[in-house]
Amino acid sequence: MKQPKPALISFSLDLPKNYRAQEILNFHARDPEQLAERITANSITKAIIINGHATLIQIKLGPLLAHCTFETGNQLLSLPNAQRIAKGLLGLVIEVESFERKLKGDKLLGALIGRQKGLRIPQAATPFEALTWAVIGQQINVRFAVQLRHSLIRLANASDPHPNASGLMCYPDATLVSKLSTDQLGAHKFSRAKAETLLTVSRLVLHGTLPLDEWQQTGHEAICIARALLEVKGIGPWTAHYTLMRGFGYADCSLHGDVAVRNALAKINHRDVAPTVKAAEALLAQYAPYRSLVAAHLWASLKVTA
Repeated sequence: MKQPKPALISFSLDLPKNYRAQEILNFHARDPEQLAERITANSITKAIIINGHATLIQIKLGPLLAHCTFETGNQLLSLPNAQRIAKGLLGLVIEVESFERKLKGDKLLGALIGRQKGLRIPQAATPFEALTWAVIGQQINVRFAVQLRHSLIRLANASDPHPNASGLMCYPDATLVSKLSTDQLGAHKFSRAKAETLLTVSRLVLHGTLPLDEWQQTGHEAICIARALLEVKGIGPWTAHYTLMRGFGYADCSLHGDVAVRNALAKINHRDVAPTVKAAEALLAQYAPYRSLVAAHLWASLKVTA
């Protein structure tokens, strides 16, 4: 059967004044092998499965505009959805100006935010990518998490490759991940608990129990998404809130359980010991509804790309 010609969606997005492009590029360049992404000094190329179809996303950054193209066999991918994905990748979903104005004089964070003015939160291309990255990254350092991500991408592509014009491997969707086994993942250094959680969430997405894309498109309430995620064995508050931030673009996610966030709080407070998770939660509560941005600034203060 003849395959349908890939659809090409092209558009441009306005970039804010003094857009901090390098930090966005650094986030997407966490993988030095660039299996599913290729990052240059002014561009992002990403291969990913969206709605069962290989999709190649290319974003070229100019001084004032980001020029975006989506090449995909997914005939249902609309221009608004493609624009939403691109805005997420570029950190344009969460508005930062009101946050910076409100916390300008904050005793604890005001000076830090002033030094890092314009800092934004880039997102994953899909909520499923964000959720799987959050599960992979639980309680391990970023370098090891990237290694596990390599293995997930390679295993999924080995079982069912989706060729695209870039030569990159596609980041898998729930269908591809669900075909893997705990033994396969375990042979590539996944703990059994982490492997089982990845497979569980993939199957829940497929069965409609976790309709991540639908929740994103309808603007489902963050508290309801968090509640559903926390019902899954292997998902705790950190994973749920990280997914809400990186996958859905919610601005008020509390990352009080994050080690780097707590270390940054200790540094800012000139303390030798990081606050407990409970103490960090209480401290960060005062920054609602901007806790995602607070976490981003705390990570940046340590030059951590989480």
